[in-house]
Amino acid sequence: MKIFKIVVIALIGVFALNSCNEVKKETVESKISKKAKKLDKPNIIFLLADDMGYGELGSYGQKIIKTPFLDSIASQGLRFTDFYAGTSVCSPSRAVLMTGKHTGHLSIRGNKGKLPNKWDRIPLKKSEITIGEMLQKAGYQTAMIGKWHLGVPEDMSTWAKGRGFDYAVQEQWGVSEKGLEIDERVHWVNNNQDSVFYNYNNYKCLDEFRTNFALDYLDDKSEDKPFFLYMSYRIPHAHEFFLSKNDLYEDKIEDWPEIERRHAARITMLDAQIKRLFNKLKENGELENTLIIYSSDNGPTNENHHSYKFFNSSGSLKGYKRDVYEGGIRVPMIAYWQGKIRAGETTNHQATFYDIMPTFAEVANIEAPKNIDGISILPELLGKEQKKHDHLYWEIQEGASVKGFRQATRFGKWKAVRYANNYHTEIYDLENDLYEQNDISSSHPDIVKKAEEILKQESIKDPHFPFSGGVFK
Repeated sequence: MKIFKIVVIALIGVFALNSCNEVKKETVESKISKKAKKLDKPNIIFLLADDMGYGELGSYGQKIIKTPFLDSIASQGLRFTDFYAGTSVCSPSRAVLMTGKHTGHLSIRGNKGKLPNKWDRIPLKKSEITIGEMLQKAGYQTAMIGKWHLGVPEDMSTWAKGRGFDYAVQEQWGVSEKGLEIDERVHWVNNNQDSVFYNYNNYKCLDEFRTNFALDYLDDKSEDKPFFLYMSYRIPHAHEFFLSKNDLYEDKIEDWPEIERRHAARITMLDAQIKRLFNKLKENGELENTLIIYSSDNGPTNENHHSYKFFNSSGSLKGYKRDVYEGGIRVPMIAYWQGKIRAGETTNHQATFYDIMPTFAEVANIEAPKNIDGISILPELLGKEQKKHDHLYWEIQEGASVKGFRQATRFGKWKAVRYANNYHTEIYDLENDLYEQNDISSSHPDIVKKAEEILKQESIKDPHFPFSGGVFK
């Protein structure tokens, strides 16, 4: 009898345990199902590297620096060969991305502009609608984490939180804190509501710190609304106080300058942070319903004793950050959308940052703001017939002298470059001279004429940038 009771109790225990496991399993599955439920509109994520050159990913020909996860995403998504940043330096390039306007029509055309008594940062005009504002009005919950670079420190309404982002974690250059150590930076959470200090000794890299915010956001946001996340990374920007201590590429310590070892290590660490983000989306059941685009704000850096030639960071293209040759403006671009974007393919469609806003508008099934310069590339992403630009345009004003004003345009295979202090329009045939070695302007006066017409018409005068409108004799 006692044995019978023991058996019965044991059976009850097993049944209860199985029931508990089933309940737990159902709870987990229902949680994933709830998060994965089909929303009316897809989620959107834009991942932006800082100063990553065209040749710094394995999928774009890099032979030394390891980027296994991004390479795997390229093999599962669509890789662009002819994609361009907004221009060749941070602020104006990011302004192009956010507004859908090229630099000839924007209020920001350099990292700094002319003010009454100084040369300093210029914020986006309130009339220039951002992607965040556009998607916010379309019912998206919006988040920006990382480098904003489109405002001024004394006016919080120009920060990301005031320009269409419900949730914003940004470093604001120029804001100092009493007692702030040299290896710390303050990150403002939703402007002045809270602040968090970053000490690079506590993390593998700054982007690990920032990715932690993103992972928390993906867990805490509303499940009933689509989201737009603009993840603005810091890697591989070359400022020394952002270089993390790590043991990656230790076998190269004797062979490489330390600045180069750290440069390579940080790119590999960025790859790992993006993997963490993808894993969180997968865990939450949201990967399938999320369009993800990865790119860089301009060409490779050549600052702080780092040489862009050490790892062939431009992919052998001419020039680097601040140049309007291909090396300064042509950047990696990978688009991933599980089950929607054709996997493992490459396109040579000519597209640029000002195409991103209308693309996201079409993804969200809304109208893009009027008077922008971009064309949606959603058809190209989905393998459909794609409209093309008549031409692409870039300009930049670096410093207060005429030497810093540069323009470029591309139409078809032709590329025109004009450095204002030279009073000369260079012409390159990119189909036969991708590396811009042979200026053939003297033998193609008709192409020079067409290029100069574009350069003149696309640059609208702006009082903060004295050489806007072009410099011609």
